[in-house]
Amino acid sequence: MALIKEVRGFSPQFGQNCYLSENATIIGDVIMGDNCSIWFQSVVRGDVNSIRMGNKVNVQDGAIIHCTYQTAPTHIGDNVSIGHRAIVHGCTLRNNILVGMGAIIMDHAIVEDNVLIAAGAVVLENSLLESGYIYAGVPAKKIKAISEERFKDTIERISNNYVMYAGWFE
Repeated sequence: MALIKEVRGFSPQFGQNCYLSENATIIGDVIMGDNCSIWFQSVVRGDVNSIRMGNKVNVQDGAIIHCTYQTAPTHIGDNVSIGHRAIVHGCTLRNNILVGMGAIIMDHAIVEDNVLIAAGAVVLENSLLESGYIYAGVPAKKIKAISEERFKDTIERISNNYVMYAGWFE
C-alpha cells in the first residue's frame, strides 16, 4: 500500500477509482478527483501548501508534485499526464496537458488547456504557456501549434490508457 501521511492536520483525499502504487507517497493537503493514478516512486507532497488534482490525472513513475510554503499551491486540472521523473512545483496546469518525461515546471507558471510540454523542458517561474502549442527546451519556448482536436485525442488516449493500466494492478 502507498505511504499516505497526515501532516499539520491535513490528510490526503481521493476520488473514486484511484490507483496508488505500493511505493508512491501522498502527504498532507492533497485532494484528487476520480480515476487518478500515482505510479511507482512518485511523490505528491502537500505538506507546505495545497495540491488539487482533477479527474484522470496520472503521475508517472518517479514524478514529484510539490508546492512552496504560503506562496505557491499546485493546481492540476482534468486529463493531465505527468511523465516519468517530471517535477511539477507550485504551478497551475489546466486541462488536457501532457508533461513530458523529466520536464520541470516552476512556481507560479500557468499552463493553459491543450498544451504539450516536451521531455526535459524547463518551464521557468511565472511563465504563461498558451493553449494549443508544444513547448520545448531550456528554458521552454513555444515550438509549434497543434490542433485542439488532434491534441485532445492524444491526451485523452493517454489519460484513458492510464486508467486501463491502473486496472491491471488492482
